[in-house]
Amino acid sequence: MADENGVVRILLACGIGASTGFMAANMRKIAKAKSMNVTVHAVSKSQIMEYVDKIDVLLLGPHFAAEVPSVREQVKSHGVKVMAIDPDYYAALDGESILEDALDLYEED
Repeated sequence: MADENGVVRILLACGIGASTGFMAANMRKIAKAKSMNVTVHAVSKSQIMEYVDKIDVLLLGPHFAAEVPSVREQVKSHGVKVMAIDPDYYAALDGESILEDALDLYEED
């Protein structure tokens, strides 16, 4: 699933993409410091389908946790794995734990 260079592509989505934008920046900083082969971007929830062919993992803001099943169904044919961000990690801006969760999800069968 990763791109041709083996990069795991992670997309964060929330209402307008602002809060996930801060989280994505935090996650990119951590990934760079650890030499991880990932990209992390953030968008508004309404933009997800514009990016679905360019991502491996989709993380929804915790306030959209109830929508995970319907979003998962929408992106299923694209092979994208979907989960809600842990609310405790989100509140603490714990990008490292969110990045670990995203990579664990990516590696699940």
